[in-house]
Amino acid sequence: MFVKADDVTFHVTELGAGSPTFFLHGGGPGCTAWSDFGPVAPLFAAGRRCLLVDLLQYGKSEKCVITGPMWDFHAARIVALMDALQVERADFVCNSWGGTIALNLAAKYPERVRSLVVTGSMPVFYGPLAPLPEGGRRGRNARDAYYGGEGPTWAKMRELMARLEWFDPGAIPGETVTLRYEQSLDPEEIALAGRSDNPRGDWQDLTAELAAIEAPVLFCWGMQDAFLTPDYPLMLARMVPRGQLFVMDRAAHHLQEERPEAFHSVVSGFLDSFR
Repeated sequence: MFVKADDVTFHVTELGAGSPTFFLHGGGPGCTAWSDFGPVAPLFAAGRRCLLVDLLQYGKSEKCVITGPMWDFHAARIVALMDALQVERADFVCNSWGGTIALNLAAKYPERVRSLVVTGSMPVFYGPLAPLPEGGRRGRNARDAYYGGEGPTWAKMRELMARLEWFDPGAIPGETVTLRYEQSLDPEEIALAGRSDNPRGDWQDLTAELAAIEAPVLFCWGMQDAFLTPDYPLMLARMVPRGQLFVMDRAAHHLQEERPEAFHSVVSGFLDSFR
């Protein structure tokens, strides 16, 4: 469904009934809520109202140009989306880009967040990164390479996912590669990727925000994450007043897709303790 939230329009997929839970996806080429959470969302939907949100500039949501502080922009629009959906307070399960949005939202709008699960996010650009020294730019470099040269191809999408996002390349479903590849061909997404200015907004350091988060936060990390070693989320868990860390073996950057049953078991246990 499409939902108007203040000055933007989101695409949201809704499953199940119960405690409202928002799923915010990562920022890789072609990512959508369904491509990132499709394998695990039905497990959560057995007891929760699952709201899978295509973030702005992704999927079927509006491809607006963002100016000013990027995480403030996204957080304010997700709160507007909550208002439009008549959700006062919710849990958030997030991957990468979406997790940084949710962390900022929890700091700036504490009354709207019950608990947070964050996987593979980078809210600050210091501390232990892997691999050094280019860890902070690896995602941007991968995006530029994917859209550069001969442009997007199915093979380039699979190579990107195998190299950076999945622990076991042989386990990557072909249909997931196709979902991401076909979405990456969206003319508006290609236009955003090709702009020489900064259509995603100005990056913000969230050091102060992390210290202000009141909600419990579970950092759920892949042991083999190619972007950030588990030392990094341990640092984050210590920066958040109610932070915890779980590290999953045989998983990289998309553990909710790589090991959905194990992810659901750990995350649902955490979320259910705050109902």
